[in-house]
Amino acid sequence: MKVTLHATLDELDNVAHKIAELLPENAVIFLRGDLAAGKTTLTKALAKVKGCGHAVTSPTFSIQQVYEGGIFHYDLYQCPNEKFMAMGLLESLEAPGWHIIEWGDEALESLLRSLGFNVAVVEIVPEEGGRRYEVKVDA
Repeated sequence: MKVTLHATLDELDNVAHKIAELLPENAVIFLRGDLAAGKTTLTKALAKVKGCGHAVTSPTFSIQQVYEGGIFHYDLYQCPNEKFMAMGLLESLEAPGWHIIEWGDEALESLLRSLGFNVAVVEIVPEEGGRRYEVKVDA
Protein backbone atom coordinates (compact mmCIF):
# COMPACT_ATOMS: atom_id res chain seq x y z
CA MET A 1 0.00 0.00 0.00
CA LYS A 2 1.29 3.47 -0.85
CA VAL A 3 -0.05 6.74 0.56
CA THR A 4 1.18 10.27 -0.10
CA LEU A 5 0.66 12.98 2.53
CA HIS A 6 1.55 16.67 2.43
CA ALA A 7 2.10 18.80 5.51
CA THR A 8 3.67 21.87 6.98
CA LEU A 9 5.62 21.57 10.22
CA ASP A 10 2.49 22.74 12.09
CA GLU A 11 0.55 19.80 10.60
CA LEU A 12 3.18 17.16 11.39
CA ASP A 13 1.25 15.69 14.34
CA ASN A 14 -1.67 14.96 11.99
CA VAL A 15 0.67 13.29 9.50
CA ALA A 16 2.22 11.19 12.28
CA HIS A 17 -1.24 10.01 13.34
CA LYS A 18 -2.13 9.09 9.74
CA ILE A 19 1.15 7.20 9.30
CA ALA A 20 0.61 5.43 12.63
CA GLU A 21 -2.79 4.21 11.43
CA LEU A 22 -1.08 2.55 8.46
CA LEU A 23 1.63 0.79 10.47
CA PRO A 24 1.33 -2.60 12.12
CA GLU A 25 1.94 -2.80 15.86
CA ASN A 26 5.44 -4.14 15.24
CA ALA A 27 7.32 -2.72 12.28
CA VAL A 28 10.66 -1.61 10.95
CA ILE A 29 10.18 1.87 9.50
CA PHE A 30 12.83 3.21 7.14
CA LEU A 31 12.91 7.01 6.96
CA ARG A 32 14.48 8.25 3.76
CA GLY A 33 15.31 11.77 2.71
CA ASP A 34 18.16 14.16 2.22
CA LEU A 35 20.08 15.71 5.09
CA ALA A 36 17.73 17.99 7.07
CA ALA A 37 14.63 16.56 5.36
CA GLY A 38 12.97 16.03 8.74
CA LYS A 39 13.64 12.38 9.58
CA THR A 40 14.31 12.97 13.29
CA THR A 41 11.45 15.47 13.48
CA LEU A 42 9.07 12.83 12.10
CA THR A 43 10.50 10.30 14.58
CA LYS A 44 9.66 12.70 17.43
CA ALA A 45 6.08 13.01 16.16
CA LEU A 46 5.69 9.22 15.77
CA ALA A 47 7.08 8.66 19.28
CA LYS A 48 4.55 11.15 20.62
CA VAL A 49 1.74 9.17 18.93
CA LYS A 50 2.97 6.04 20.75
CA GLY A 51 2.86 7.89 24.09
CA CYS A 52 6.56 8.57 24.51
CA GLY A 53 7.02 11.53 26.82
CA HIS A 54 10.80 11.64 26.68
CA ALA A 55 12.84 13.98 24.50
CA VAL A 56 13.69 12.17 21.28
CA THR A 57 17.10 12.99 19.85
CA SER A 58 19.05 11.77 16.86
CA PRO A 59 21.18 8.72 17.67
CA THR A 60 23.88 9.81 15.21
CA PHE A 61 26.77 8.88 17.48
CA SER A 62 25.14 6.18 19.64
CA ILE A 63 23.49 4.51 16.58
CA GLN A 64 20.49 3.41 18.69
CA GLN A 65 18.18 5.08 21.19
CA VAL A 66 15.41 3.18 23.00
CA TYR A 67 12.36 5.04 24.27
CA GLU A 68 9.24 4.17 26.21
CA GLY A 69 6.22 3.00 24.28
CA GLY A 70 8.17 0.51 22.19
CA ILE A 71 10.11 3.07 20.15
CA PHE A 72 13.56 2.11 18.90
CA HIS A 73 15.41 4.76 16.90
CA TYR A 74 18.48 4.01 14.77
CA ASP A 75 20.73 6.30 12.75
CA LEU A 76 22.82 4.34 10.26
CA TYR A 77 24.43 7.32 8.52
CA GLN A 78 27.91 6.23 9.58
CA CYS A 79 27.09 2.58 10.22
CA PRO A 80 27.42 0.13 7.32
CA ASN A 81 25.18 -2.94 7.41
CA GLU A 82 28.07 -5.20 8.44
CA LYS A 83 28.71 -3.07 11.53
CA PHE A 84 24.97 -2.97 12.29
CA MET A 85 24.88 -6.76 12.31
CA ALA A 86 28.19 -7.17 14.15
CA MET A 87 26.83 -4.96 16.94
CA GLY A 88 23.87 -7.32 17.37
CA LEU A 89 21.37 -4.72 16.27
CA LEU A 90 19.68 -7.09 13.82
CA GLU A 91 18.53 -9.14 16.82
CA SER A 92 17.25 -6.00 18.54
CA LEU A 93 14.75 -5.57 15.67
CA GLU A 94 12.89 -8.60 17.05
CA ALA A 95 11.79 -6.63 20.14
CA PRO A 96 8.11 -5.61 19.96
CA GLY A 97 7.50 -2.05 18.83
CA TRP A 98 8.39 0.38 16.09
CA HIS A 99 11.99 0.32 14.93
CA ILE A 100 12.59 3.60 13.14
CA ILE A 101 15.72 3.57 10.98
CA GLU A 102 17.25 6.70 9.49
CA TRP A 103 19.66 6.22 6.57
CA GLY A 104 18.94 2.50 6.17
CA ASP A 105 19.71 1.31 2.66
CA GLU A 106 17.77 -0.88 0.25
CA ALA A 107 20.00 -3.89 0.94
CA LEU A 108 19.03 -3.85 4.62
CA GLU A 109 15.39 -3.29 3.68
CA SER A 110 15.47 -6.35 1.36
CA LEU A 111 17.19 -8.47 4.00
CA LEU A 112 14.58 -7.61 6.61
CA ARG A 113 11.74 -8.36 4.23
CA SER A 114 13.32 -11.74 3.41
CA LEU A 115 13.54 -12.48 7.14
CA GLY A 116 9.82 -11.80 7.56
CA PHE A 117 9.88 -8.39 9.23
CA ASN A 118 7.00 -5.96 8.68
CA VAL A 119 8.69 -3.17 6.73
CA ALA A 120 7.48 0.33 5.95
CA VAL A 121 9.31 3.09 4.09
CA VAL A 122 8.62 6.80 4.49
CA GLU A 123 10.28 8.99 1.89
CA ILE A 124 10.41 12.62 3.02
CA VAL A 125 10.66 15.19 0.26
CA PRO A 126 10.88 18.91 1.00
CA GLU A 127 8.48 20.96 -1.08
CA GLU A 128 7.44 24.56 -1.00
CA GLY A 129 5.68 25.25 2.28
CA GLY A 130 6.34 21.88 3.86
CA ARG A 131 7.09 18.24 3.16
CA ARG A 132 5.67 15.38 1.10
CA TYR A 133 5.58 12.02 2.90
CA GLU A 134 5.41 8.99 0.62
CA VAL A 135 4.49 6.06 2.85
CA LYS A 136 4.84 2.47 1.61
CA VAL A 137 3.68 -0.30 3.93
CA ASP A 138 3.83 -4.03 3.27
CA ALA A 139 0.29 -5.31 2.85
